[in-house]
Amino acid sequence: MRDIIQNSRTPSDSVERRYSTDSTRTANDESGKPSDFDNEKGDKALPPPPIVPVGFWDHSERELSSLLALILSVFILTVLSLYWGALSHIDQNISSLTVFVVDFDGMAPYTDVTPLVGPLIVKNTEARLAFPDPHLGYQTLPPSHFGNDPMNVRQEVYDYKAWAGIVINPNATALLQQAIETGNSSYDPSGAFQFFYVEARDHDTVHTHIWPELHLLCKDVTERFGSQWTQRVLANSSITRNQLELAPQALSPAIGYSEYNLRPFHPPVALPAVTIGLIYLIIISFFSFAFYMPTHMRFLIPAGHPPLRFNQFVFYRWIATMGAYFFMSLAYSFVSLAFRIPFSNQPSPGYLPVHNPDAYGQATFVVYWMINFFGMCALGMACENVAMIIGQPWTAMWLIFWVISNVSTSFYALDITPKFYYWGYAWPLHNIVEASRQVLFGLHSRIGLNLGILLAWCAINSALFPFCCYFMRWKTAKEKKAAAMAAKGVKGAGMGR
Repeated sequence: MRDIIQNSRTPSDSVERRYSTDSTRTANDESGKPSDFDNEKGDKALPPPPIVPVGFWDHSERELSSLLALILSVFILTVLSLYWGALSHIDQNISSLTVFVVDFDGMAPYTDVTPLVGPLIVKNTEARLAFPDPHLGYQTLPPSHFGNDPMNVRQEVYDYKAWAGIVINPNATALLQQAIETGNSSYDPSGAFQFFYVEARDHDTVHTHIWPELHLLCKDVTERFGSQWTQRVLANSSITRNQLELAPQALSPAIGYSEYNLRPFHPPVALPAVTIGLIYLIIISFFSFAFYMPTHMRFLIPAGHPPLRFNQFVFYRWIATMGAYFFMSLAYSFVSLAFRIPFSNQPSPGYLPVHNPDAYGQATFVVYWMINFFGMCALGMACENVAMIIGQPWTAMWLIFWVISNVSTSFYALDITPKFYYWGYAWPLHNIVEASRQVLFGLHSRIGLNLGILLAWCAINSALFPFCCYFMRWKTAKEKKAAAMAAKGVKGAGMGR
């Protein structure tokens, strides 16, 4: 009978017994602990069921895609509006570009001559202030404001007190009348008045808004005065034909003007160093975080060596990051040197038109390098801290915001942007651009303010750096714990089958 019962067992019973034996053997670890697939009664449970793929139009997939699309759409609308908005009120704000108008005509020793040139130009500029069309902000000031010295007007334009200046030269009317009366053939009409500006301060603003209007103004003034002056001279019977033949330029055009660019923007290869090239400075400082992170983490992961204490790891990371910025900024600065941007010209007084002076002579390159170094620290340390706080994938959105917010307040004159953008004066890239222009073109120096703001960014972000490191460690540990609990939950679901 025993043989009959044993022989009557089905093959499936035999397989089930073998499966149970194998499961018991493989599920227990070396200490004899039961497998995670054991249920509360000690019975063996099957492994968790496999995850079944779903179609693209599954409800959960549609919700995720819609949410991400909404977030990105709102982000694009908000952040890109910063860039478009910076140029949205230029026509209304052109008058913020101040132009000094100073009339030196009629000064001693020709006080007995009634000025004609100066009053006409002043009247013309003041009339433009009432125009409905966009116009520059003409500001008429007396010669005494500048110590009765035309060179002081140039100096104040150089010192950023105004964007340009118009000076009616001393005794312009008296010299013109004298040329007619004496037949002075050496009379030069271009000595009647002058205008000047600093192109390297912001070449785009100067060429787009300042230079065209000043040229139009000067052309209008010379034509209007020439017409009036010709009628006046021909109506004077005391002036002979012989006098007019000796000095025909004193009759027409009668007056002209001289143009002085106190600091030309040159050479053209310097353009990337103060504009688009600085975007790469932001990108390089941003990606140094992801580039060096695997190397940094080797100090925390025990792979044949004990891990570094975390507080010492934080200090090491800060030192390593600063060292990386130090050498990367040097490499970035070498690019400008390699393309022959001058770094050794001597400085020059601000009131003299000089072609490409450097602010610090032979030391200009070192100062330029330090500007890039502190700028990279200010830009990069902010990226380091934010990347540790928000993590992926949000760091890509932060980079877009960081680039656009800096570019919007750096590559365009804040004088013609809406006042909302005045926070840009405290943004890192604005101060890098201003300091770089000052060094490369010998402009008015505000480098103390510029470096002070950059150092403030470095100090604040360095103070926040340890807290961000500890937050990143806490967040990583929390995510690992959540992942472990989720995995355990999946196993538990398999046990209940």
